[in-house]
Amino acid sequence: MKKIVFVVTLTILFSYGIVFGQNTYEFLRVDMSARAGALGGSFISYFDDADIIFYNPAGMKLSKGSPISFSFTKHLLDINLASLAYSTEIENIGRFGAAIQYINYGDFTEADEFGNRTGEFSAGELAVLLGYAGELEENFYYGANAKIIYSSIADRSSSAIALDLGIHYQIPAQQIDIAVVALNLGTQLSSFIDTREDLPVDVAIGVSKRLENLPLRLSLDFHKLTEKRDDFIQHFKAFSIGAEFYLSKVFALRFGYDNEKRSELKVGTTAGIAGFNAGLGINISSYRFDYGYSSLGKIGALHRISLVTAF
Repeated sequence: MKKIVFVVTLTILFSYGIVFGQNTYEFLRVDMSARAGALGGSFISYFDDADIIFYNPAGMKLSKGSPISFSFTKHLLDINLASLAYSTEIENIGRFGAAIQYINYGDFTEADEFGNRTGEFSAGELAVLLGYAGELEENFYYGANAKIIYSSIADRSSSAIALDLGIHYQIPAQQIDIAVVALNLGTQLSSFIDTREDLPVDVAIGVSKRLENLPLRLSLDFHKLTEKRDDFIQHFKAFSIGAEFYLSKVFALRFGYDNEKRSELKVGTTAGIAGFNAGLGINISSYRFDYGYSSLGKIGALHRISLVTAF
């Protein structure tokens, strides 16, 4: 039964991924969590973090207590992102979660067709998530998010609704976690002008393992599996690898590599350290502080911070 459910779910996810394209609301692809960003975005098979709602709602079911996380990302120029995520268990029903993510692109000069300055305008985007996670059977979990998306540029705006679907399977004896997720399955309700655009659908598979004799957890994700590529091998181009070292109960070091970002950010024959990520986590009492650094090569870098606790 477990294998049948897994195959059916996987088929549904891939079918939806083929139907929808990827054009607008690209802020939904940005890693909100400092921990996930430091791991290169290789995070869909994790579970012990409130921010898992952004990556795979099924992972919420494995959370303990009522975790809450606030994250802030300093992007390029004046672009800033922030997010808030929370989940809690309701006995005999399941785990419910809520989250919000926001991006502000800063202020811009408004001018007419002759270059005369007429004022200023701003731009931003927002997504609100409501999620649920439950258990199919022992060690096998499922989850879904309902998502409302809003975007504005000056006096123009657009909106959309979307759905995230995910499953998470654990093999406790080997400390292995396997996850499959489809994000941003939906449609625009209104567009900026006349043409409606597709949402940035992402169908991904991930696996992570906690090593038995080392304080280390390794993770591997494959994203954008249903995007059009020139050949079959290119479907696996968007992969990321993460490593989380537990130096003590207080400190954790994290490293990540994003293959697609590295190839996209190559300037000439070199990409510098584009695609490489690093960070740390510090646990103090019931709080955890995370920092993540993501290199964009010669373009610059992203800096993320997160504060995580639980009620």
